[in-house]
Amino acid sequence: MTYVITSPCIDTMDQSCVDVCPVDCIHFEEGADKTLYIDPDECIDCGACEPACPVSAIFPDDDVPEEESIYTEINALWYTDKEAARAKIPS
Repeated sequence: MTYVITSPCIDTMDQSCVDVCPVDCIHFEEGADKTLYIDPDECIDCGACEPACPVSAIFPDDDVPEEESIYTEINALWYTDKEAARAKIPS
């Protein structure tokens, strides 16, 4: 299991989750991204990010709401094809 950042993060990008992540698996590129991304290969499933998120955008991948399920793919995609992941984020 890994954690997934979903749509409430779009244009919020608070970064409280980044501050508490013990393995630095939450990333974004300043000026290029509208949301943060969790690397599913680096995430250790500690859960520290979930309560730190002020907009409740972070879920364990098994608990991502159905209407947000595309974000599981988007988070993973960002680490292999940033432009493709960004294209899937609503404008």
